[in-house]
Amino acid sequence: MRLEGPESTNVEDRRGGGFGGGMRRGGGIRIGGGIGGIAILLIGLFFGVDLSGIVGGSGDPGVAPQQTQPQTAGQHDAERRFVAQVLGETERVWDAQFARAGRQYEKPTLVLFSGATHSGCGTAQAQVGPFYCPNDRRVYIDLDFMAQMLGQLGAKGDFAAAYVIAHEVGHHVQNLLGILPQFDRMRQQVSEAQGNALTVRLELQADCFAGVWANNAQRARNILEAGDLEEALNAAAAVGDDHIQRQQQGYVRPETFTHGSSQQRMTWFKRGFDSGNVQACDTFAAR
Repeated sequence: MRLEGPESTNVEDRRGGGFGGGMRRGGGIRIGGGIGGIAILLIGLFFGVDLSGIVGGSGDPGVAPQQTQPQTAGQHDAERRFVAQVLGETERVWDAQFARAGRQYEKPTLVLFSGATHSGCGTAQAQVGPFYCPNDRRVYIDLDFMAQMLGQLGAKGDFAAAYVIAHEVGHHVQNLLGILPQFDRMRQQVSEAQGNALTVRLELQADCFAGVWANNAQRARNILEAGDLEEALNAAAAVGDDHIQRQQQGYVRPETFTHGSSQQRMTWFKRGFDSGNVQACDTFAAR
């Protein structure tokens, strides 16, 4: 990736700051409504997990933080700079997208932590993976665990990590558009299997938004280098529910999917990337 623009100032680095037991301050997203309502809202506003993946802080506040390998200050500085640059790129793209719709983009804060930390959705734990908490409008990432997770799943490269960040920012965009609150209401009114299916659509839309970001950042500032798109698609495939289930248990249970299959995740990221248009990301109206 070519990241030459200014860094975001909305990165909060809590690594090395310690962790004391967490008091839960909200339920996070649960799910509920009509699917059509979300689709209409999305189009109207823009030009006419397992929920742990998005609100992972709903875990047990008493869980001890994961021990991570010590890092040098230089490593921390380089990692923080990369995250701040990627977040800055997302801010520039979504600033422009919201401005075209006559709205102002409210930037999220990205929290870097090690092992565990507090969040507006409860305790943020590394084992949950990167997640977005709508209660405090923050993205939470343990970079050591994310790198380990992507490595074990076979997703390598700086743009693979950027895709993960852009996906979580995509959940923030959903929150600003009112999609997450509607999703929450819908989820409360349906069965577990139906709720899982809705969650898949929510996650695939965040993948599509990540593709929209990549398209617009590339057109405006030429951030992509050879192989970057392949890195993002490989990462999308690596975090597909079917791929993860095969690795973890040796078989696949589609009814338990909460993020989508590898093919679905690649397809929706590519749809956002090819179009560069939020309107192409209506996963709730898709077959």
